[in-house]
Formats: sequence, structure tokens, C-alpha cells
Amino acid sequence: MILPNGALVAVVDGEKLVLFRNSGHTDIKLSAVENPEMAERASGSPGHPSSGANPDNDTQAEDGFAMGVAQTLNTWALTGKLTDLLVIAAPRTLGELRKHWHKDLQAKLVGEIAKDLTGHSTDDIASAISKAA
Repeated sequence: MILPNGALVAVVDGEKLVLFRNSGHTDIKLSAVENPEMAERASGSPGHPSSGANPDNDTQAEDGFAMGVAQTLNTWALTGKLTDLLVIAAPRTLGELRKHWHKDLQAKLVGEIAKDLTGHSTDDIASAISKAA
């Protein structure tokens, strides 16, 4: 994948957000970006209370975190704080994020990678981006 210079890379799972900015032109050079303050969300998508047939409290908390990340990124897209965005997220988290993308954010997405890389090194993340189609 070719990642535009200045693109924001959001690496997300159900509990953690790590942000990078690409400073490379022909290759990928990621620099860490400070994480924003996000409001705590009690649960994700509207649903029923936890039970045997419904998501447990941990799943609802993860969905709520993904919703908070989506809202922050939406705000940045609407205010011009980001122009290009690549999202790398655990598959389930990516699905939850997609439910909350604003159309302006969708227009700024340069790609999505459904993989959990939040605990990986910057080099591993850059390598995964390079290998992505």
C-alpha cells in the first residue's frame, strides 16, 4: 500500500488507540502522535443488556471504546485536522468503527487493515502497511 505523506494511521483494538503520522514520501516512516482525550462510553451500539444471548459487559465496553474513537476521528475529519486516514484495527473493532463513520471521514479513508497490531512495534506496523494491497 502506498501511504500518502502526512497521513494519520490509527491502530485500534477494543481497549487501546495508538496514532502515528507518516512522514515518508516513497517509503513509510511512522512517528507517534499523542492520543486525544476521549469521553468514556458505557456501551457501543444500542442493544439489550448482557445475557446469554447478548454481548457481555466487556464486549459492550469494547464497542463503546470503538464508538468513542470513531467520534473523535469524525470530529477531526469535519474540522480539517486530518486529510488522509489509514485504520488498522482488530476485525471486530473495525466492524464497530465502520458503523459510526461520518461520510466526510469515509471520504478521507485511504485504507483499512483488519488486523490487531496495537501491541506491535512501529516497524511491524509499517511492514503490515507496506504488504497491504
